[in-house]
Amino acid sequence: MQFDLFKPMLPNGQSLLPLQLTGICLSLGGKKVLNQISFDTDIAGITAIMGPNGAGKSLLLRLIAGLIRQDAGSVQLGDGQQSIQGHLGFVFQRPVLLRRSVKGNLMHALKLAGFKSEASQLRCAQLLDLGQMTGLANSPARKLSGGEQQRLSLLRALACQPALLLLDEPSASLDPQATFLLEDLVRKASAAGVKVIIVTHDQGQAMRLAQEVVFIHKGQFLEKQNTQAFLKHPQTKQAKAYLAGELLLDHEI
Repeated sequence: MQFDLFKPMLPNGQSLLPLQLTGICLSLGGKKVLNQISFDTDIAGITAIMGPNGAGKSLLLRLIAGLIRQDAGSVQLGDGQQSIQGHLGFVFQRPVLLRRSVKGNLMHALKLAGFKSEASQLRCAQLLDLGQMTGLANSPARKLSGGEQQRLSLLRALACQPALLLLDEPSASLDPQATFLLEDLVRKASAAGVKVIIVTHDQGQAMRLAQEVVFIHKGQFLEKQNTQAFLKHPQTKQAKAYLAGELLLDHEI
């Protein structure tokens, strides 16, 4: 199976990188939940966003995807002229699937992406094979195991060959085997040139997948390092406490 099954479909060799966030602010219910977040990533591999519960990781991911709008600041992709629409895949922590078969979910995504019938059938078969789900093609998607549902969610997100794949703790409730199969697909997508940003609490997962880590705490960006350096030598006291499993008090910033 060729990894170019996931090769991003961007015209004329364009790229969504670098991804630049500048002065991002967001308030919900009168409370500032993201405060002056600024960082950029220009690597074509995998970036992990880490931080304590309530740090704003998932909100930041949704903001990058355009699912919510910031109050201030900007998200810029590439040269600023490239639209993210049609080039983005998103996988939520809990699978969101249609009341259709496994194959039906994939075919629906391919139809929306503009694939013709014959091409859709071939591509769907390839995706099912790569995801080890061929035998489940006609099974109701919502009756799959949790791991199978999440794997289908990832295959559906990758079906349209996005340039940017956003993953919000996709393996948080999965067993080791299901996590392995999911991570294998993420690696293959990254190897094909898909930029991946994953929110995770799992230090082992960050080490296995990511080339760099962005650490946020209480809605603020605190540091960005390559993964090994971050896990072994975090630069801030908050990151050190987080990695050590220590309680981060509300007044700490």
